[in-house]
Amino acid sequence: MRSRIQAIGSGVLEYGVTLLAALTVNFALPYVAPGDPLHYRLGRAVESLSVEQRAELLETYGLDQPIHIQYVDYLLGITQGELGTSVMYGQPVSDVLLQRLPWTLLLVGSALVLSTVVGTLLGGLSAWREGDRTDAALMTAHVTAESAPAFWVGMLVIAVFVSWLGWFPSYGVSSVAAGSSYIGSIASIAIHLTLPLLTLTVARIGGIYLIARGSVLTTLGEDFLLFSRAKGLSDRDVLLRHALPNSLLPIYTRFTLQLGSVVGGAVVVETVFSYPGLGLLIYDAAIARDYPLLQGAFLVLTVTVIAANVLADLTYPFFDPRTTAGNTRRAAE
Repeated sequence: MRSRIQAIGSGVLEYGVTLLAALTVNFALPYVAPGDPLHYRLGRAVESLSVEQRAELLETYGLDQPIHIQYVDYLLGITQGELGTSVMYGQPVSDVLLQRLPWTLLLVGSALVLSTVVGTLLGGLSAWREGDRTDAALMTAHVTAESAPAFWVGMLVIAVFVSWLGWFPSYGVSSVAAGSSYIGSIASIAIHLTLPLLTLTVARIGGIYLIARGSVLTTLGEDFLLFSRAKGLSDRDVLLRHALPNSLLPIYTRFTLQLGSVVGGAVVVETVFSYPGLGLLIYDAAIARDYPLLQGAFLVLTVTVIAANVLADLTYPFFDPRTTAGNTRRAAE
């Protein structure tokens, strides 16, 4: 029990330090970027200000204070949900993020579930057919998918399904023609989601496949599988009911850790398809040098990654009692 508490305390300290480091980098962003700190408040409009106006604005925003005072004020503002005002949209950053985040969660969540399920099944099949043509074909396809850049996959998907076949739209999240009906809106969103979802799934499925294949290969030599075959179970039952369920721990770890990283990885896919999620928002904010919006988006990414790691640490012991919270990643390795 004592070791359990120490492990939890160590994990909390580790994640707390990580979050503080990320917040510090966020705070430093406007100061290391080109221009002066007022640029991240007013954008290019700051160039037309007089000396008196600049001094007044610096005092208004607290930028005339010593750097350590500004840092403390920044941290206190985050605890109160104050992330500043977006230069591009003229709205609170938190409002802009809340408008875009659901679309990214829809895309990312669907891609994670789809890539995990399909990658696990194909990895199990490949391990079961080790050394034959099916294994070789699946291995080649998934290694190629893992190596291909996401933007290249997206451009290829657009060339085939938009330019050549004309089956799907290439941008946006819904069409005006969908009307106001509930079913029409859902159908339009699903159609627009298809190509970004396909691209992100292809970009993520290779890692899941390789982990599933290696895990099932390790399990295939276990005595309980030989006993299952001896009882006369079919190959499909042995694979689906015994081999795969006992190979899910590394796959589950990969899934939980990807919950955070895939949100950041959606930047490229959302930009290629002009999908109005958090990734495209980050791209637009970087182009416009909207530093408050960038700071808020980076904060969301950081919290997502940390939350995914906490989830993995807390839930992994339920799947593997030999593992305690705090050493989940070491057990997965």
